[in-house]
Amino acid sequence: MSSSELILSVENLTVGYNEELISKINLEINTGDVIAVVGPSGIGKTTLLRTIAGLVKPISGDIFCKAPKRGGIGYIPQKLGLVRHTSVYHNVDLGARSGSRFFSEPKTWFKRRSERVTTAVERMGLSDKMNEPVRRLSGGQQRRVATARTLAQRPKLILADEFLSELDEDNISIVLDAVKEYMAASESAMIIVEHNIQRATEISTRLLQIKNGELVEYNPSEMKFDLDGGLI
Repeated sequence: MSSSELILSVENLTVGYNEELISKINLEINTGDVIAVVGPSGIGKTTLLRTIAGLVKPISGDIFCKAPKRGGIGYIPQKLGLVRHTSVYHNVDLGARSGSRFFSEPKTWFKRRSERVTTAVERMGLSDKMNEPVRRLSGGQQRRVATARTLAQRPKLILADEFLSELDEDNISIVLDAVKEYMAASESAMIIVEHNIQRATEISTRLLQIKNGELVEYNPSEMKFDLDGGLI
């Protein structure tokens, strides 16, 4: 990977819906960064991702993103957002289409898009499910489809909300290897929300927690865990 480049800058950001959930957020993210955000449920982690993705309007503050406006940010929501009655190929192709610069690509754009879909599905270990309706897949397989959709999009910034839940250890390795390979090749960055603190520590280059409505560096002495390593 070449020298680090700024991808996202957040200044004095406050997020929430009817009331503030997290305030005074200042954050810079460069190529190769994997920022993990941990904390109990219901304190604003998902809202933070949705705000950065442009799906929720910030209460105040500024977000500067150098990712392309078309397909530059890839979002893997906790509820996945898949089209359940259509095939795995169709769902992943939706990602490839959203990242396709149709008017600037040569006449081979369709072939390239198809290749991106096929490669992303293969990397998720789902080649045999290519034409299967998503509704027939297990929860873990659907999560891999959602990740493949984002990789086919070719974003510069990936936002992932509990994207490894429902996966066994073998499939977690498959997904993480694919994401790491993509990030290295594309010089991109990632922000994840992760319930499992051990996993978040292993994945991330920087670990943050939400404390008293602010995003701060992770302090293990301030966290309580359940038997599965999740935050209470």
